Amino acid sequence: MTSIASGPTGTGDASGPGKDGASGPGKYPNRFRASGVKARHLRAHVLVVGWLALALLAVAAQESLPVARWLAVHMFLLGAVTTAILIWSEHFAVALLHAKIPDERWSTARLATANLAVAGLLAGVWTATPVLTAVSAALLVAAATAHLVMLVSLERGALGGRLKPIVSYYLVATAALIAGAVLGWLLATGGAGGPDRYAGLRLAHIHVTLLGWIGLAVLGTLFMLWPTVLGVRMKDRTTKVSRWVLWLTGSGLLVAVVTLALGWRWPAAAGLALYAEGAALAVNLFVRSVRGNRPVSAAAAWMLAAATCWLLIAVAADLAWLAARPLAAAQTAIDALLPVLLIGFVAQILIGALTYLLPVVLSSGPKDRAAVRALLERGWLTRLVALNTGVALAALPLPGPAATTGMLLAALAGAAFLTLAVPVLVHSGRRLSPDADKADVARRPALWGTAAGAVLTVLAVLVANSGGGTGGGTSAAGTSGAGVGTTRTVAVTLADMRIRPARIEVAAGTAVRLKITNEDAQRHDLKVEDGPATPMLAQGDTRVLDLGQVTENREAWCTLPGHKAAGMTMDIVVKDDTATDSGEHDGHTSAAADDSGLDLSADFSTGWQSRDADLAPAPGGTVHRVELHAAHTTVEVAPGVKQQMWTFGGTAPGPTLRGKVGDVFEVTLVNNDDGMGHGIDFHAGSLAPDKPMRTLDPGERLVYRFRAEKAGAWLYHCSTAPMLQHMGNGMYGAVVIDPPGLAKVDHEYVLVSSELYLGKPGSTAQVTKMRQNTPDAWVFNGIANQYAQQPLKVKAGERVRVWVVAAGPSDGIAFHIVGTVFDTVYKEGTYLLKPNQPGGAQVLDLAPAQGGFVETTFPEAGHYPFVDHDMRHAEAGAHGMVEVSR
Repeated sequence: MTSIASGPTGTGDASGPGKDGASGPGKYPNRFRASGVKARHLRAHVLVVGWLALALLAVAAQESLPVARWLAVHMFLLGAVTTAILIWSEHFAVALLHAKIPDERWSTARLATANLAVAGLLAGVWTATPVLTAVSAALLVAAATAHLVMLVSLERGALGGRLKPIVSYYLVATAALIAGAVLGWLLATGGAGGPDRYAGLRLAHIHVTLLGWIGLAVLGTLFMLWPTVLGVRMKDRTTKVSRWVLWLTGSGLLVAVVTLALGWRWPAAAGLALYAEGAALAVNLFVRSVRGNRPVSAAAAWMLAAATCWLLIAVAADLAWLAARPLAAAQTAIDALLPVLLIGFVAQILIGALTYLLPVVLSSGPKDRAAVRALLERGWLTRLVALNTGVALAALPLPGPAATTGMLLAALAGAAFLTLAVPVLVHSGRRLSPDADKADVARRPALWGTAAGAVLTVLAVLVANSGGGTGGGTSAAGTSGAGVGTTRTVAVTLADMRIRPARIEVAAGTAVRLKITNEDAQRHDLKVEDGPATPMLAQGDTRVLDLGQVTENREAWCTLPGHKAAGMTMDIVVKDDTATDSGEHDGHTSAAADDSGLDLSADFSTGWQSRDADLAPAPGGTVHRVELHAAHTTVEVAPGVKQQMWTFGGTAPGPTLRGKVGDVFEVTLVNNDDGMGHGIDFHAGSLAPDKPMRTLDPGERLVYRFRAEKAGAWLYHCSTAPMLQHMGNGMYGAVVIDPPGLAKVDHEYVLVSSELYLGKPGSTAQVTKMRQNTPDAWVFNGIANQYAQQPLKVKAGERVRVWVVAAGPSDGIAFHIVGTVFDTVYKEGTYLLKPNQPGGAQVLDLAPAQGGFVETTFPEAGHYPFVDHDMRHAEAGAHGMVEVSR
């Protein structure tokens, strides 16, 4: 084996740190110092410490400043960590390749460009300025590309060494930074598209940044740094293992990122499994390098070891969640891993590496190096325990304030390191000899100016945008209008990458208060245009925003990067008293819709077909399997009127299921919605609702199994709250369980009655109509007037059975067929009338959620209207025709 402090002959080469980690080769002790590397490291690490300090400030402010959590993460990763990797990957590449040190001016320019780009990205996202965000992202890509070109040039022109393969880690990592910057730009500016695509691209961005740009750079460096910190000789097979690890982690990450961006979960999990295998192979080598001797820096060794353990834990948990959950749900679960990756892995690896490396590059001799190291290691064991305890508390699903306590402990550990690192930097800056580095000193103002500009830019943005408040303020709207003196409080929910309601209509001058609740596992906030904003809200948190009197239209949105572009917006619209929204149906309009209601005499669209009301006999067998997909579907719900409906199986109502007493139904529900949870409740089954009726996140599926023990005409519907909206928008259907001995008839039909509420699903206008029970129409089988234009057809003398289920959600039905009498009435599991009885019936009256059937024989040819005998309902769509021929 050969030590990192010596070449193959043991005489010292340019492969890396010399004895005790001294920078540069053992037999060229002045090479790095004469080049000004010490001054460059000093300046760069001032930037690192500055970004760390800003990140800690943002963490402290995350409860009061929108986007503060996002800022903290990106100040840390893009500011501090990226700066550190840029400077150290160049430093190590030069040492490992025995290469000539790059021109300092270009190195400084690359670092300055990267930091200006980061400052611009933070400002652009904060102020929602797409142009600034795009320009800054392009600058970051340019800086990363220049860094990549520099590494390639070093590799081609260098003598090389046994650790040359490690430089390949920096090349792949830099390519990952470029990909991460592009993905981040798409997320921040709306290029991600809808919620489904957003989830995949966000996961791709997280993985390529944390596991690629940072993870690969760290793993490559540890092959060299770990034995150096331990003070042991490097394993002979290090070069071979490093090649295998890069192949596994690099190819696995490529597969995972590409397939995540495309929304393919299983291939992504396979790619992540390759990455995990590579990381485990590297850790196995690191463990075998441990010896019983005392390490050069116990603090650095323990921190590097703990950070690597957290990386393995995070990758394993990430893999498990990605394999077990759909992307939208996996996104929320993986968010819980961020404290582990950001603090346990990245922050701890940064602190551990700087604890060892800063004394190497900033000291002027062995005694000074020992003094600097002693200062940076002060209280290291307490800080180590506090940081890792904090990570565990923040990551584990513990009750109460455990997560807050964990974050506080980790932040205190980080702040303690900063208080030790700042004196080291200040002391080193004072000792820097002007005579030794005149060119360095001359150029110092430019980089210090860059650093100051970056910091001041971010601080200016913070100050300029922190005055929104958290509620209680009033807007600058005028006081005139029809709504003056009226106060309206609107309940607003944040969930599933949506704000509900998405539209609020108010009269001019109305004083508006928004009661905002985050129902999502992910944190969200709400910012009102030219008005107040909430802080970041955890799941279950509620805040009230007082907008004052509203006289003009406004927009509100979640300020987290990409959330507004993905659809988390709400419109506050000042209503024109002379206008009507009855013609608005999720983007589809009808000339027939006006204040008097729908024009049911109009024609349906060309090619339209009514829903088939025929009920097929119960299928054979005792187990019935069906798959229902919950999805948004646009339906022509009345003549010339199209409406987006929430459907089971693409229709509203959903498909009718039929069986016999004792049959088993296995219903697989798949939530194909693009950002909304759904569940299902079958009234025909008897079982605890906790699991089978739970809400499924987008992409999830479950099997709902029940045995039909009782006969009847049953309702099924969405079980997700608010059920009024889910049912009112079409998520219902019928289950028919035949009574024993049910006689055969010539025709069987099924009619599901319900109300129809036009308008954008979930909008304030539509929900108001639901709550006030003022639907736009009453319908059979989801479409107003359909069987008047396309009648049911039978022949005179044929016996007909009509199954009826009242889906509501608010109104029942009095089902009647004009011109005939029912001789059989079956309601809620029992016969009220049979053919051999002398009496007859005129209606089948059903309350919401009840069902039954009637039978009759049509005496002669003609047209027999059927109606809901509540004439409001009949005249507003709940009518049809039976056309009887000879």
